[in-house]
Amino acid sequence: MRNFDPATRSGTVFLDDGTEVPYGSAAFDAGPLRLLRSGQRVNITVDGGQVTYITLSTFPMPGQADRPG
Repeated sequence: MRNFDPATRSGTVFLDDGTEVPYGSAAFDAGPLRLLRSGQRVNITVDGGQVTYITLSTFPMPGQADRPG
């Protein structure tokens, strides 16, 4: 995670290839988080070129909790 603005609940993430990707409050609000800190490793879901979900890499992504290990 590159940055997070708690006032707008939006920010940007770096992908593994160094690409910076913005996310809006809807992506943040879709997950279980209350805040993020710069440098945290996150997982994102992208749909139509936009980040739709963001959470810490230690949390399950939508639909993963129901899948057997």
